[in-house]
Order: sequence, then C-alpha cells, then structure tokens
Amino acid sequence: MTFRPALIAAALALTAVSPAFAALKVGDKAPDFTVEAATNGATHDFSLKSALKKGPVVVYFYPKAFTGGCSLEARQFSENMDKFKAKKISVVGLSADDVPTLKKFSSADCGGKFPVGSDKGAKIAEKYDAKMPAMPMSSRVSYIIGKDGKVAFVHDSGNAATHVPSLLAAADSLK
Repeated sequence: MTFRPALIAAALALTAVSPAFAALKVGDKAPDFTVEAATNGATHDFSLKSALKKGPVVVYFYPKAFTGGCSLEARQFSENMDKFKAKKISVVGLSADDVPTLKKFSSADCGGKFPVGSDKGAKIAEKYDAKMPAMPMSSRVSYIIGKDGKVAFVHDSGNAATHVPSLLAAADSLK
C-alpha cells in the first residue's frame, strides 16, 4: 500500500497538535513484542522481554523516519543515551517503516546508539494504543516499561521535542 506525500504530511501535521490519548496507563502490563530492528545500519531481532531482563526500557513510537519531528526526536535520544544508560534504561523506537529505511535511519538520525524496529502495519502500536486513526502508522507516544513489564510512565504528545526531557525526568523517579 502506498500513500501520497500530501496524505502523510497531513497525518504528521495532525499528530504535531493532538495527542493520541494512550490507553495504556501506569501500572498496565505492557504488551510483549519481538521485531526486526536496526542499530547503526545492522539488523537484528529486538525482544522487549529480553531487554527487560537488563532493566527498564523506553519504548517510543514515532510516525515516519526522516521527517522533521521524528528526526529531531531520534537525535535527542542519541544525544542523551549516556544519561539513559547511567539510569540502566535502554531505548527502542518503533515505526511502521520498512527495515531498509530503518537501517539508514539508525545510522543517520539515531547515531547508531539505539535500535529502531519495524512495526509493519502498526500492529504493536495498536496494542499500545499508539496507532494513528485510519492509517497504518504510529502516532507519537513514549512509554517507560519497568523491569516488571508494567508501564511506569507515559508521555503522549505530538510535540517531538518534549519526549526525551520528560522521559529523563520520569526516569529519576523510578525505583
């Protein structure tokens, strides 16, 4: 299925001004997933269950690689990965982009510092209530999943610039 650039631009503009109203709340069990992901241009499988064995995980959903807000957000995560690692928190980004696109995005905008996974058809996003209405794309919603597999924090905002600072502040309050 292909989308016209104008339709994608309209959908991305809508997410910039309206939240997705995430259904998952603090304390909810986070749906488990395994996806094909890319880190620094190399592909691998990413499993939430496996990542949680090492500590909390930021799972952030974004609409489309190489778009203004999504590139900004990825660069902010990349620039702050040392702060997340110091808190023993790993990060994974999810979008409906294909793996070849994510291989490039993981090197360019993510700086090779964290994985981005391909959520084909936004099926995982739907389980997290982070899917755009009527489109197979993610909206912009970020979660911190605690080591226990439960949602510890939710940031639901179309403003890409607010996610990383909000997640870092919330990470300070995790036990």
